[in-house]
Amino acid sequence: MSPPMSANSFLDALRDEGLTIVQVGDWRTHNRNHMGPWGPVHGVMIHHTVTQGTAQTVRICRDGYASLPGPLCHGVITKDGKVHLVGYGRANHAGLGDDDVLRAVIAEKALPADNEANTDGNRHFYGFECENLGDGKDPWPAVQLEAIEKAAAAICRRHGWTARSVIGHLEWQPGKVDPRGFTMNSMRERIHERLK
Repeated sequence: MSPPMSANSFLDALRDEGLTIVQVGDWRTHNRNHMGPWGPVHGVMIHHTVTQGTAQTVRICRDGYASLPGPLCHGVITKDGKVHLVGYGRANHAGLGDDDVLRAVIAEKALPADNEANTDGNRHFYGFECENLGDGKDPWPAVQLEAIEKAAAAICRRHGWTARSVIGHLEWQPGKVDPRGFTMNSMRERIHERLK
């Protein structure tokens, strides 16, 4: 069980991993904490945005929609490999997911199939939205994949977690397909190597 890092520690962790950071507005205090607790945190969740264009992607992830207010993640990883920090605290990214998956993440064991949505993931996961149309055709540039690897590893390193603490939205909530275009197993292998 881990309390969330402070916003400054989160920023430092990402920078220490060699990432290029863009701080967007009042990201340190932009959150959904009034809707429920933030923490304890147990892992990192990776998403794709189904958007195109850096400015629009960052704006949507920061502000959200009428039906789903922002922030929609903590950091937006754009095609150029930059991490745009848009919120910190509880964010509308994970939604309800499978309690068996959460138990496996906490235990750092192989993930079971996600077959129910009964647990609040926004409370327990750091979230990164990654700019991609999510159609399986939109490419994932090498610099973007490296930034996903670094961002997840940075958080794992600070909390003393292994790569098994990093999951995709598709592994958490039935019916989700993100991220599409690379496998989470391959990304976890990359994170594992980086954490060595």
